Amino acid sequence: MSTNTESARKAGPYQNVFVVAIVLFLVATAVTIMQYKIPTIMVPIMEQFAIDANTAAWTMSIFTFTGIVLALPVGMLSRKFGPKNLIIAALILDIIASVAGAFVSDIALLLVTRALEGAALVCVIACGPVVLQQTVDPARMGIATGIWMLGGMLGATFGGIFTPLLYYNTGFAGLWIGYAIFTAIALIAFVLVIKMPPVDTSVAEQEALANANKTFGERFRTEYRVFFKPNTWLFYLPHAIFQILLLAVLSFAPTALQQQGMDPALSGLVSTIPMLLAIISSLAFGAISDAMHRCKPLVIIGIVSMAICTPIMLNVTGPVFWGALVVMGLLSMGMPTVVIAAYPQVLGDPKLMTVGMGVLLLVQSIGQFLGSLVPGMLLGPDISNWFVCGTVLCALGLVGGLSAIVCKFK
Repeated sequence: MSTNTESARKAGPYQNVFVVAIVLFLVATAVTIMQYKIPTIMVPIMEQFAIDANTAAWTMSIFTFTGIVLALPVGMLSRKFGPKNLIIAALILDIIASVAGAFVSDIALLLVTRALEGAALVCVIACGPVVLQQTVDPARMGIATGIWMLGGMLGATFGGIFTPLLYYNTGFAGLWIGYAIFTAIALIAFVLVIKMPPVDTSVAEQEALANANKTFGERFRTEYRVFFKPNTWLFYLPHAIFQILLLAVLSFAPTALQQQGMDPALSGLVSTIPMLLAIISSLAFGAISDAMHRCKPLVIIGIVSMAICTPIMLNVTGPVFWGALVVMGLLSMGMPTVVIAAYPQVLGDPKLMTVGMGVLLLVQSIGQFLGSLVPGMLLGPDISNWFVCGTVLCALGLVGGLSAIVCKFK
C-alpha cells in the first residue's frame, strides 16, 4: 500500500517536541556540513584535481542546480513513499557518495558525488518539515522548526570550522570519510528515535483507490490548484526575495568592504556573524510564533528588516554597518523558521505538505540562484555600482514586505 495519504494518519500521540527537533537538527547539520566541506579548502582542491577556479566553483554551485532540478520530484516521492523513508534513503545516499568521493581522482567523478550529496540535501530539506508536522504537536511547531532550521545554519558554520582541521590532519580521504561517519550517526539516531504516526488503513485504501486513476488535470482541480492561487504566490514571493537578498549580502558584501579599505580577513565576518546570531533569532521567532499563534507579523518583520539592512551592508562601513549586521542576524535570520511554520496554514490541507515542500524548495533554489546572478548584473563589469545595486535590492525587499502584508495566513 502506498504511503501517500497524510490525511489517513492518526493525530496522536505526538512525540516529545525537543527529542524530535534535536534529532532532525542532527540530520540537517550532517547534510549541510557535507555541502560546506569544500569552500575553506578550495585552493588545495584545485591543486589536487588540477582545475581552474571556474571549474572548482561547480563543486558548490551544483548543489543549487540540483535543488532546482529535483525539488518538485522529491516532493512527489515524499508523498508516495513517506517523508521518513525518503530521509533514510537520502542519508544512505549521502554516506555512499561521500565515501566514494574520498577515493576519486577525476574532477568529473567528484562532481558526480557532489551532485548525489546535493540530492540528499534536497530530500532532507523537503521532508524534514513534513516529519515535524506529523510527529509534533502543532502548538509547538514554531520552536520545533526553529531548532530544525539551526541545523542548516550551524552546519555551514561547522563546515567552515572543522573542514580545514580535518583536512590538514587526516587528508582529503579522511575528511570525506569523517563526515560520512557523522552522517551515519545522524541516520542511526533518526531511525531509532523518529516514530511516524500509524496509518488508518481503511482511509488510506479508499484514498489510494480514489486517486489511482486521476489525471494531472483532475489532481490540479481538486488538490494542486492551491499552488497556483494568488495568495500562495504572495507567500512564496517574500521567501524567494529573502533568499536573493541573503545571497547578495553573503556573496558581495565582503567585496564591497574590501573596496572601502577593510581587511579581507575582517570582511569575512560578514558571512559568519548573521549565521551565528541566527541561533538566537531562529529559536526566538519559533517560540514567539508559538506564543502568539501567529507567524505573519514575524515574516513581515524579517523581510522588511532584510530590505533595510541590505543596502547599508553594501554601501556603508563603521558602526552603522555593524549595527545593520546585528539587526540582520536578530530580526531577519529568524524569518525562514516562521515561513516553514506558517506554510501549512497557507496551504490549508496537511496532505499537501509533501508536494508543497518540493514547491517551496524550488522557490528557494530559484531565489538563491538569482541572488548570485542579479547583483553581479547590477554591479557592472567593474563591480562598482554599489548604490544602484543596494537601492534595487532594497526596493525588491520592500515589495516582498508588501506581499507578506497582503497575503492571508489562515
